[in-house]
Amino acid sequence: EVQLVESGGGLVQAGGSLRLSCSASGITFDDYAIGWFRQAPGKGREGLLCISSSDDKINYADSVKGRFTISSDSAKKTVYLQMNSLKPEDTAVYYCAITVLVSKCPRYGNPPLYNYWGQGTQVTVSS
Repeated sequence: EVQLVESGGGLVQAGGSLRLSCSASGITFDDYAIGWFRQAPGKGREGLLCISSSDDKINYADSVKGRFTISSDSAKKTVYLQMNSLKPEDTAVYYCAITVLVSKCPRYGNPPLYNYWGQGTQVTVSS
């Protein structure tokens, strides 16, 4: 069974940085893509970035361009989300999710395109 576990969330001041981790287990497929999403209170789930097993990357959200980057350690089956220059509007629960049997990231950060989800980690940015 595929399982994803996020970690690294917390409280940070505006302008600060955090690095989130997404550890995957139970992946028996060679081809997959892992995406980062977030959901702020009262809002829908927003796709942020994706990285695939073939190192394809895509940024879904203009709001994080130049501030957030995605990377992976395939040996550890871990995907990272480096978040710099954080803003109060980045406050949300952050999720990682995986879609399997694909060698490239979905072109759109549409949550139903992803099959398995982690439980989320809270990021709070204070002003």
